[in-house]
Amino acid sequence: MADREVLTVRIAAGRNVIAARRRAVPHPPPSRDTEPATPPVPVFLSTWSLDPTALAVLIVAAGLYLGGVVALRRRGHRWPLRLTLMYLLLGLGSYAWVSFGFLGTWSTELRWAFTTRIALLLFVVPMLVTFGRPVALARTVLSERPRARMNGFLRSWLAKFFGNAIMAPVFTCLVFAVFFTPLSEMLRSGAVAEAVISVLVPLLGLLMVLPMAAHTVARTSLFIVAEFLFAFVELVLDAVPGVLLRLGTVVFDHAGAWPGALPLWFPNPLRDQQLSGDLLWLIAEVVDVPILVILMMRWLRMDKRESRSLDELSDEDMAELTAAHLRGE
Repeated sequence: MADREVLTVRIAAGRNVIAARRRAVPHPPPSRDTEPATPPVPVFLSTWSLDPTALAVLIVAAGLYLGGVVALRRRGHRWPLRLTLMYLLLGLGSYAWVSFGFLGTWSTELRWAFTTRIALLLFVVPMLVTFGRPVALARTVLSERPRARMNGFLRSWLAKFFGNAIMAPVFTCLVFAVFFTPLSEMLRSGAVAEAVISVLVPLLGLLMVLPMAAHTVARTSLFIVAEFLFAFVELVLDAVPGVLLRLGTVVFDHAGAWPGALPLWFPNPLRDQQLSGDLLWLIAEVVDVPILVILMMRWLRMDKRESRSLDELSDEDMAELTAAHLRGE
């Protein structure tokens, strides 16, 4: 009985020694591979920095729009307040959030911040800007000659080239193909390239969206059907760059880890590339839905216009058109 008590005391003493040694050994610092590769939500929402180029773009864009609203009011007309708020809060507000927030601040160091910024400036921001109907405001305010020049540009070959759903998937794939080359790292780390991106990328997005939203490019019903079919093809094509970035096992831009002290949540280069593929895929697919809606509205409008023109024809005109069609004319 005494031997058993002695054994029990020794076992308890041994356990206490092991526990004391474990407490004395310091725990290793957390590894970047075990930490989350995305910033905490408070960090993401509170991070901001000033981009002088983006600030200049905001001042010019807001000044032109508000100047048009004031000029219209001086003529005795009122521009809807909801359109002004949508333009300022949704359109320019989204541009400011992308440029001054976390994505603009960490765009140089993080691949996923850079690619997400490009995708939002190219697709989301221009679409939100059109909610304020800036083209309609310009048509109302401008005099005859400047208005004719604006309408001429919106009907030009350049607007026709970018403002259709056939060109959109090709142009998107070309833009996203940059993320697979060392040029992506050069654009991320260059100060001049960052300034050019803040101006050029939203303008390219507006060039694709404005002719479609303003209904300035005339299309035949057959061409609209072709656009509609290509828009569905775009749903698949837009996913290809994001999927390739997500599944890639090598860093495509050949850039290593960013030098200097970095937060613990900062991902390694491969994980950073994979996150950029996830977000790029998500944004590209979500943005295709409003485009499909716009094309459907254009298709319905064209069908209604053609039906009205056929109803206005007399029986003799219809017979003549039918005979010409049968003759292959």
